[in-house]
Amino acid sequence: MLARQRQAVIIEEVRRTGAVRVSDLVVRLGVSDMTVRRDLDVLASRGLVEKVYGGATSVVGRSTDEPGFEAKSVRQLPEKEAIAALAAGLVRPGTAIGLSAGTTTWTLARFLDDIPDLTVVTNSIRVADVLQQSGRTDRTVVLTGGVRTPSDALVGPVAVLAFVLHLDVVFLGVHGMAERSGFTTPNLNESETDRALVDAAGRVVVVADHTKWGTVGISTIADLDEAHVLVTDEGLPDDARTILTDQVGELVLAHVPGSGEELA
Repeated sequence: MLARQRQAVIIEEVRRTGAVRVSDLVVRLGVSDMTVRRDLDVLASRGLVEKVYGGATSVVGRSTDEPGFEAKSVRQLPEKEAIAALAAGLVRPGTAIGLSAGTTTWTLARFLDDIPDLTVVTNSIRVADVLQQSGRTDRTVVLTGGVRTPSDALVGPVAVLAFVLHLDVVFLGVHGMAERSGFTTPNLNESETDRALVDAAGRVVVVADHTKWGTVGISTIADLDEAHVLVTDEGLPDDARTILTDQVGELVLAHVPGSGEELA
């Protein structure tokens, strides 16, 4: 298969699913790992895909763009795992916590297995599935109803009604964060639902990797100073660190082993 044919297949797969993995393309195209990476380099240089750790995703950037869960799940994987490991250390046994929808909170859910006697409220089917699969009998998982978004969040009036609760701490994933717009999402209904989750929290912990800085969704969930803690990673630019240190209650930076490599 010629290079342009391979690249056409890759573009079509990205358009269809929102994301591709290097390992899957190696099998599908019958070529080496390095050949796939070179193809992705070419496509990224033309602005046709965005390279991420382990593959590529569709190019987004508008305030109303909302990638699907699969597309977002392959972005910044090492950063999300480092952030999730730190955030899990903020969870105390016997507490009631909230997890918003999102791939970073979904990653966090996988780090909660060793924490006993938790009640977890979430509007994410994916997060609820992870929590149930842990097999813990001392855990209560409450999944809201609502209308399902492309990112697998349950939103709208039904979801909002479920958050008339008192939660010790809420972990909030966001689409973007910026000085003037605060923490944002591209989905208006999700913004309202996340706002209700924030209002239910005794403490708000935002979990967001450094690429979220400067990204602005159409609707603000919360101002920067409403976050008691922001857990992000060391890739955060210096100017953003200064702004966030002044605005959020506490800025926590996760170290990402082997950071600096786009693909592995």
